[in-house]
Amino acid sequence: MNFRTLILLALTIFSLGQVKAQQKLDTSLFNSDGGATITQNGQLIELTWPAGKDTRGKIQLDMSASSPLFKYIGLSSKSKFHTVAEDLDPSFLLSIGKRDLLSQNSWNIFFDKVPARPHATYPVVLKKDSISVKTIGSRTVVSLGSLKADRFSGKLELTFYNGSPLFNIAAVMSTEADATAIVYDAGLVSRSKKWEKLTWVNTSDQFATAAVNYGDSARNLALKYRTIAAQRKGGALAIFPPPHQYFYPLDEAFNLKFIWHGANYRGLVDGYGMGIRQELEGDRRFVPWFNAPPGTKQRLNFFCLLGNSGSGDVLEAVKKFTNADRYASLPGFKTMSSHFHNEFIMNVVLAGKAVPEKPEFVDVFKRLGVDMVHLGEFHYTAHPKGPDSLRLKELKTLFEQCERLSDDHFLLMPGEEPNEFFGGHWLQIFPKPVYWVMARSKGVPYVQEQPGFGKVYHIGDKHDMLRLLKDEHGLAWTAHARTKGSVNTPDIYNHEEFFKSDRFMGAAWKAMPADLSQPRLGNRVLDLLDDMNNWGEKKTVIAEADLFTITQENEMYAHMNVNYMMMDKLPKFSEGWKPVVDAMKRGKFFSSTGEVLMHELQVNGKLSGETLKLNADATADIRLKLSWTFPMNFVEIISGDGEKVYREKVDLTDTEAYGTKTFALRPELKGRKWLRVEAWDCAANGAFSQTFYVEQ
Repeated sequence: MNFRTLILLALTIFSLGQVKAQQKLDTSLFNSDGGATITQNGQLIELTWPAGKDTRGKIQLDMSASSPLFKYIGLSSKSKFHTVAEDLDPSFLLSIGKRDLLSQNSWNIFFDKVPARPHATYPVVLKKDSISVKTIGSRTVVSLGSLKADRFSGKLELTFYNGSPLFNIAAVMSTEADATAIVYDAGLVSRSKKWEKLTWVNTSDQFATAAVNYGDSARNLALKYRTIAAQRKGGALAIFPPPHQYFYPLDEAFNLKFIWHGANYRGLVDGYGMGIRQELEGDRRFVPWFNAPPGTKQRLNFFCLLGNSGSGDVLEAVKKFTNADRYASLPGFKTMSSHFHNEFIMNVVLAGKAVPEKPEFVDVFKRLGVDMVHLGEFHYTAHPKGPDSLRLKELKTLFEQCERLSDDHFLLMPGEEPNEFFGGHWLQIFPKPVYWVMARSKGVPYVQEQPGFGKVYHIGDKHDMLRLLKDEHGLAWTAHARTKGSVNTPDIYNHEEFFKSDRFMGAAWKAMPADLSQPRLGNRVLDLLDDMNNWGEKKTVIAEADLFTITQENEMYAHMNVNYMMMDKLPKFSEGWKPVVDAMKRGKFFSSTGEVLMHELQVNGKLSGETLKLNADATADIRLKLSWTFPMNFVEIISGDGEKVYREKVDLTDTEAYGTKTFALRPELKGRKWLRVEAWDCAANGAFSQTFYVEQ
C-alpha cells in the first residue's frame, strides 16, 4: 500500500469518525409554527426565537467536544443581528452535604447545620452526547448532553421564552442517595476574551462598573437585584437567579455576596466568568441548604437577559421582573408583611442608645412597597412574664414607637411571638394596643386597672389566653408550622378549644424548606392549609418573613413575601387596625412573592373566605384576573372533600413575560367542601388565595 493510499484511508477513517461523533438533533417534539426556528449544520445547532416587538434572539450551540457550547449569542434590531456574546460555556458547581432526617421533622427540618458536617463541592461535567428540542407552549426547550457531579447526574436544559430576550440555563440533576442537601454556584465562562466591562448595582442602589481584565482572580460582590451584566460592542448579557427560589431559608437576610466574577472561581472554574453563588456557611446560624430527595430532578438554574444597548439598560430590564424589588400597588388592596424580630425596642430604645428620627428598618419597608408591618418584638429579649414594672414599660415603649413611626402611608403594628400556653411557636395580633403579662400568680386577677396603662391582663394558661383573644378581638396563629419550634404544631393541638376557636386564625407561610425540584414554593404550609380545610376548620394562612435584621444592604426581597389585604384605606394607628385583623380572620387577602398578582378572584360571585353554592352540574365559575412579570407556568385549583385533596392544573406555558389576563375557569367540584387557587411562574414565583367554602 503506497503513501497516497494510506493518506486517503486515514482521511476516510477520520471522516467516518466525524460523522459518527456528530450528534443528530431530535426535533420530533418541536413545533415550527411556534415562532422559533431550529437548524443543524454539522456540529452547529442554530436556534432563533421571537424576543419581543420586531426582535429575534439567536443562539448557536457547538456540539463538538473541544469547543465552547455557546458559539454565538445575538439579538436583532431592524432585522440585523448584533453580537451580544461569543464562545461561552455554562459552568456549575454543586456542593453536596448531608441532611439530618432524624432529629426533627424529616425533610421539613430548618434547625440543620449542613456545612458543619462533611461536604464537598464538585464541578458539573458536561458530555455533549445528545441533543433534542421541543416546544412547550410559547417556549422552546433544548435538552442536551449528559451531566455528572459525584453522585448526581442529569442533562443540561435551555429554555427560550417567546416575546422576550430571556432564556434559562439549568443543570437538571438527580441522585438516588438519601438524606442529601445541596447548594450550587453557576455562571458563564468566556473563552475568547470579548467582554469589555461588567456592570452591577451596588448596595447603595447606584450603578457600578469594572473593566474586564481576564487575568483578575475571581471575587465576590455584595450588590442589589442579584444581577451582573457583561458588555461588549454590540450588546450586553445579564445573569441572575430566580429571585426567591435560589435563596434557601435563613434567619437573617444578610447580603452574602451572591454574585461572582473573575478567573478561576473557587479554584474549580477553568477560565474567566461571571455568575451567581451561595455562601456555604449561610448566616452562620442554622444553615439547611436545599433538600434533594432521592429521584427528584433538581433544577440548578439561572436566567440570562440580552440587550442591544449598554449593560445599564439590560440591568434596568432585569429589575422590571421584580418591579425593582418592590411590591406593586394594587387598587383595592394594601400590602402587609408579618413576623420581624427587629428588636428595635430592646436593642435601641430601652438600651439607652440614640433613637433615630427615621430608623433604617422603616425606610427599608417603605422602599419595598410594604404598607403595613406586623412586628414580632421581644423574641427572648424582654420580660414577657414580668415583673409588671418592666413588662408594662416595654409594651408602652413598643406602642409609642409604633405610633410615632406610623403615618398616612405606613402602619407599624405591634406584635409578639409569645410561645407560651398553647404549645410550639405562635404569633398574635390585637386590633389596638393591649397590655398583658404572660404570667398569673395565685390571687392575681385576670384583668385589673393600673394607673398609666388602663386594663392590664395577667395570663396563666391556655384558657386565659383564649379568653384574652376573645375579649380584645385578637388573633393567634402557628408560626412556621411543622418546622422550627413548631415541628409538631398545629397537628398536636388541632382538637383543642383554642385551635377550634375563630380567634385562632391558622398558620403562617414561608418558602421553607427549599427544594429546587418543585415548581412552587412553600409546600409545607400549603399542604397544611389543605389539611386544615379537610379537618373541617375554617382557617387562613398568612405569609410571614420571620427575619431578624432589616437593613438597606440586606438581600431583603429574596427572603420576603407579602399579603395583599382587601382594603381601600390604610388604618390610622390612633384609630386601631381592626380592618387588618378582620381581613386576616375572614380570608380577605391573597399572598404573593411579588411577581404574580391576583387582581380579582371570584367563585360563583363569592370572595375568598365566603361560602358558595355550586352550579346545578356541580361546577363552579371562577373568574381570575392575573398579572405577572416572568412568563407563567400554571394556575392550580386545589379542592377537597374532607378526606382527599384534588388538583386541577391549568397550563399557562403559552404566556409571555409581562402579561395581564382574566381567566374564566369552570372546574367540576362534585362532593367538594372547599377550594382555593394558586398561580406560579417559570421562576417559581407565585401567589395563592385563601379558601372558598362550598355549601353542603
